[in-house]
Amino acid sequence: MDDDRKTRFEAVYTETYERILGYAVRRCDSPDDAADVVAETFAIAWQRVDTLPAGDEARLWLYGVARNVLANHHRGQARHRHRNATLDTDVADLYGFTPEGSVELGAIAREFRALPEDDRELISLVAWEGLDHGQIAKVLGCSRNAVRIRLHRARKRFSKALAGAGISVNHLVLESI
Repeated sequence: MDDDRKTRFEAVYTETYERILGYAVRRCDSPDDAADVVAETFAIAWQRVDTLPAGDEARLWLYGVARNVLANHHRGQARHRHRNATLDTDVADLYGFTPEGSVELGAIAREFRALPEDDRELISLVAWEGLDHGQIAKVLGCSRNAVRIRLHRARKRFSKALAGAGISVNHLVLESI
């Protein structure tokens, strides 16, 4: 029985590690934090290997676990900052221009970071993780319709924020994310 559990875990780990790592790296302030999140995510997967979903469902389940681990991680960071009464050093914005329209990437990044966390998560799951509405619904534990509505609203808020910052982005671009 233990060999079967180990084999199953190793297969899921091999199939999903890079995607879960990418998910964490894009949401953490440092590679060390991302490594901690990934390690804890897979530790939870090992503890629950008997109930780990099969096939692609395992990847979606792991995104959900990683999302919860990240939430705990972020709460811990907030408590740490509060206890020490210091501010984290902001990473200098990298400015760049797109060949299409000289759009300041730093300004887009600032507007994205200013979005509510739920909006950033939805847009990120589409743009960075490449998940469709059904897959996102499984990660977030809600219906496809709820995802569709929430994503529509998140895109609308992002578009409005960009327009408020004087950044003109084709609405077709936003609909693709």
